[in-house]
Order: sequence, then C-alpha cells, then structure tokens
Amino acid sequence: MGANKNTIRPKKLVKAKNAKAKAKAKAVAYTDNICAPATASGRGAIGIIRMSGPDVIKIADSIFTPTHDPKHKPLSLLRSESYVMRYGVIYETAASIYENVASIYENTAPNKKAPLSSAKSKSSQQKVKPILDEVLVTVFRAPHSYTGENCVEFYCHASSYIMNKIIMMLIAGGARMAEPGEFTKRAFLNGKMDLAQSEAVADLIASETEAAHNVAMRQMRGGYSSELKQMRESLLNLTSLMELELDFGEEDVEFANRRHFAQLLRDTTAKVSSLIDSFSLGNVIKNGIPVAIVGAVNTGKSTLLNALVGEERAIVSDIQGTTRDTIEDTVNIDGTVFRFIDTAGIRNTQETIEIMGIERTYQKIKEASVVILMLDCGKLVAGNGHNKQTINYSDFKQSIHSIAGRIDTKRQQLVIVANKCDLIKSEGPIIKEITSICKTEKLNCRVICTILKSQQKGLAELKKNLSGTGNKISQNTGNQTLVTNARHYQALLAAKESLNKAAAALKDKISTELIAQEVREAVYHLGSIVGEVSSQDVLNNIFKNFCIGK
Repeated sequence: MGANKNTIRPKKLVKAKNAKAKAKAKAVAYTDNICAPATASGRGAIGIIRMSGPDVIKIADSIFTPTHDPKHKPLSLLRSESYVMRYGVIYETAASIYENVASIYENTAPNKKAPLSSAKSKSSQQKVKPILDEVLVTVFRAPHSYTGENCVEFYCHASSYIMNKIIMMLIAGGARMAEPGEFTKRAFLNGKMDLAQSEAVADLIASETEAAHNVAMRQMRGGYSSELKQMRESLLNLTSLMELELDFGEEDVEFANRRHFAQLLRDTTAKVSSLIDSFSLGNVIKNGIPVAIVGAVNTGKSTLLNALVGEERAIVSDIQGTTRDTIEDTVNIDGTVFRFIDTAGIRNTQETIEIMGIERTYQKIKEASVVILMLDCGKLVAGNGHNKQTINYSDFKQSIHSIAGRIDTKRQQLVIVANKCDLIKSEGPIIKEITSICKTEKLNCRVICTILKSQQKGLAELKKNLSGTGNKISQNTGNQTLVTNARHYQALLAAKESLNKAAAALKDKISTELIAQEVREAVYHLGSIVGEVSSQDVLNNIFKNFCIGK
C-alpha cells in the first residue's frame, strides 16, 4: 500500500480472540464429598457443620431422622426443598445403619415422594436407639449454593463430643474432612467468585474494625474485580488489534490508532499507580496502624506498651538495654486497631546484639504510621538536685535530633511522651521547650506528659490522640478501592512496569510485536489478581491460610 498507512477502525473485529479472555471458567466436577465444622471450637450454644459435594444430601439423609408430624408424612432430605430448615434428630448409632437406610432413598428424585413404608421402617429401626442430638438441617442444591455444588448444613448444640460424633458419622457415610479453605476454593473453581473475591472472604472473617470490614466487603462484592476487568479488557482489545497488524505486516496496515493507544496506556498506568499507592493505607486498615515506641534506654517504652495492652507484655527493668528486639501487640482503641511496637533503646554501644536491635528500631520508625518518642524527665534534673530544679535539655535535644532525619512529616505523626513528669515542678515549660526543639528540627509533634509507672497519668490523653488519628485514617477510605493484599500489590507493580515499557516502546516507535508483548505481560499480571491465570501452587498457598470450614 506504499508509504502512506491506511488506518482502519473496525467496530467488531477479532471477537474470537477476545472470547477466550472473556469466557468464564467452567465448573470443576468434584467427585468427592467434604465436611467440616464451620464454627470455632470451644463451648457455645450452636455449632454448624457444613458439607459440599455430589452425594452430600444422601450422606446427610442417612444419619438424619425427621421428627414425626401426625399431619404430614416423614420427608427425606432427598426430597427436601432448598433453603428450608428441617427439624429432626441424629441417633448415636446412625452411622452403623448407613448401608441399610441409604438404599431406601438412593433412587428417590427430589420431586418424588418416598414410600411411606420406607420412612416408617427407618423410624422404627431407630425408635429404641439413644439420641445424640436434636438438630436442624438445611439443603442447598447445586448450582445455587456457596460452592456451586450440593451443600448441606447441620445446626446442632456446640458440644465438641456431639460435633465430632456427627463428623465421624458423615465420614463413615462417604465424606472426608475438608482441607483449609476448600469450600471457598471450590466456589472459585466453580465460577461462583473470582480469586480476589475469594481472598476477601478471609479478610472479612479476620476484620476487627468497621473500616477493615467495609474494605473487605467491597472487595468481596466485586468492586475491586470490576475495575481490574475493565482495564484488562481495554488492553486486550487493543492488543488484539495490534496482533492483527502483525498478520497483515506486509500490507503496512494500522488497525490500532497510536494516539488512542498511547492515551489508553497513560490512563491505565494512572489507575494501576493509584491502586499501588492505596496499599499503604489498605495494609494499615487490614493489619492495624503501626505505632513505633522509641527512645533512649530506660525512658519507659516497655512500661508504656504494658500499660496500653493491659498486661505485662514486655520485661521492665532498671538495667539498661533490656529490650534488644522488637515486641509487638495489637490494641483496639475506639474501633481502630493499633499495632504497638516496643523497640530497643537508642544509645551508643559496642555490643553487637544491641547494635542489631537499634538497627531494627530505625527500621520500625521507617515502617510506622505513628512514632511515639519517649523522653525521661528524670534526666532533666539529674545531678542538680530536686530543690534547685536547674533544667538541662541536652538529653531531650539529642533524642529528638536522633530521629528527626528519619521521620517523614507528610506521612507520619510524631507524638512525644515526656514520662516521669512528677519529677519536675511544672509541665508547661517542658511542653513549650520540647515544641521549640521540634520546630528547630522542622518536626510537627504533639507533646503529652505522663506518669506511667505509678499512676498511668496521661495514658487517656495518649489514647484520645491515637483515636483521632485512627478516625482520620478510617474517614480517608471513603468508597475508594484499597489494595490490602501483598500478592495483589506485587502483581500491580509488575503490571505497571510492563505498561511503562510499552509506553516507552510506543514513543520510540519500536516494532509492534515488542509493544504487544509488553501489553500482554501487563494483561497477564492484572489477570493473576482475579485468578484468570493462576497455577495450582498459587491457589494452594492462598487457600491454606483459610480456616477449615471456609
């Protein structure tokens, strides 16, 4: 076609190539049946045992006997409606009669009535046997269930003996114990949810605050996945057009408008960058706001940690350098989870182990959203006598200067706790001087005076300050999509790198084939988040962290 390129803009080209990317995964036909407790172990009023698989209704029916209602004929679970609770009993010896009972209902269709004589026979066989428990049972028929398979749930009393006995009966009837996360894994493989939604289930279960719950719920309902799907489909459409160009390489035809393509790359990169930037906030909401407690040795760091968590979490001693590693614990303050980190005291030392601890202190300062610097008011009057009250702020200046260059004032909040303030006459001058030192170091800080060891004075004020920080962070979430998963974060970073390479190649007018390859890489990484492309090893690693009954 000569030197002049003809730009062709077909409305509906290469549908065949896009069909594979858009098609949903076909349901996986499992032949085994699984069961597991869906409620936590320990004493409680109600325990739930769930089942999933092709034959779970028949297995459940083999151990369940409906209570006799004079007005109605006993109804087998095989003929029970979905989403309807059935009341009945489970006998102690139900498992031993499985083979005799199962055959009665084996060929009974859900909409056909089982012979009355068979139901009576089942009832008469078990009339004299001891009852294990009175239970409720619900049937969920495929595909309208959590996993997309036939499912059954037993609701019994939460006795460990009762629940274990029921599970043993189900296993004797042909089921097996579920692996961690296997119910949700089956839901994913059967197309009931994508991989990002599956991971959000675990986050929802683990959520301890309103903000964490809201983020997990939005992700589980597919808001996050829909954004990724839109980006991925846009890139796939243009990649398909570029591959068409390769097929007509000798014709010098341009299917993909380069200006439109460049704009799409910029827009997609901006969206991916926004998701990457949201990870710091999402991680804080999911795992708790990290608060590093730092300062010189023997300033009361461990005492503060113990006061905040309400127990002796860290060893408190007058011996310097007691804490040589970090100690962490979480506390919920007014609906926000804070992850407090007690660190090694900062000082000049030649001891190898202590030096390593101080290096970790600096690392925790870098990772924290809030830094609490502990100062010891006892050092202000040391050597001068309480009566003279000659104040020397050199220790305070040194402590504040030691962390000044490590604080990111845009991202981190600095709270300075002047501990042991009962050793000085007035708090006002102390607060004023500390504020002045921080101003010199170009730091914004909040100063709180405390007496932690004897009175826990100032602790309520500190918690109130932290609560305000937590509220600001929670309010910042709004309805925006937040990345809370490290796997997603890594995939987004890889996708952004490929998009940047594609944009650079497009700008430098490098061959269409190389540009298309980079875009395909970006599509791959975005798809890995929602499970469009995932290896069995990745799936096993994700679902092994779930609880057994989920």
